[in-house]
Amino acid sequence: MHYLAQLAAVAGVMLLACISPGPDLIAVTSHALSRRRAGLCAAAGIATSHALWATLAVFGLGLILAKLAWLYEGIRMAGAVYLLYLGVKTLAGLRQASEPQPAAAAAHTGSGWYSYRRGVLVGLTNPKAAAFFGSLFVTLLPAHAPLWVHGATVATVAAVSIAWFSTVAVLLSTASVQRGYAKIRKPIDAVMGTVLLGLGAKLAIDR
Repeated sequence: MHYLAQLAAVAGVMLLACISPGPDLIAVTSHALSRRRAGLCAAAGIATSHALWATLAVFGLGLILAKLAWLYEGIRMAGAVYLLYLGVKTLAGLRQASEPQPAAAAAHTGSGWYSYRRGVLVGLTNPKAAAFFGSLFVTLLPAHAPLWVHGATVATVAAVSIAWFSTVAVLLSTASVQRGYAKIRKPIDAVMGTVLLGLGAKLAIDR
């Protein structure tokens, strides 16, 4: 296929972006350590956000959004606030870690929709995604590639994202990891909460 090399390059760059530490990885990790289903749903939410950003980039809207200062700033601040909220919520949960949760609360935090929604929000409130996907497509795809190539590119982005983050979710929700996590849950949650606060603060002050 004439465009196979370009699609392979998109897949490779996308995999490197997924592997690099960031809010997406933290979101999937925190859910997977709680429950496999929650981790997989969070992974699906992240992949959905990546597919949406990639679709915008296909139509050239990713670079436009990145160049609209007011919109970029709005997304940046929304992302910062959301990461700070997740960080505070994680740290606040340390006090209740040893207390039994009400059944309704446990069902809510462990629901697939709740985890999926959080994954989508983490991905969509990352303003750097607009510039990343826009520049990725401009750099790797030919200027007048046929429509099916753009569709295949979005599908490649979604496939790489869901494959990587689902793998992370499955590995972190194995019985051995779960047993280890149960023993040192508070320190791990404290680190994750602190990292989320740091990411949120960094996003808020970055220009």
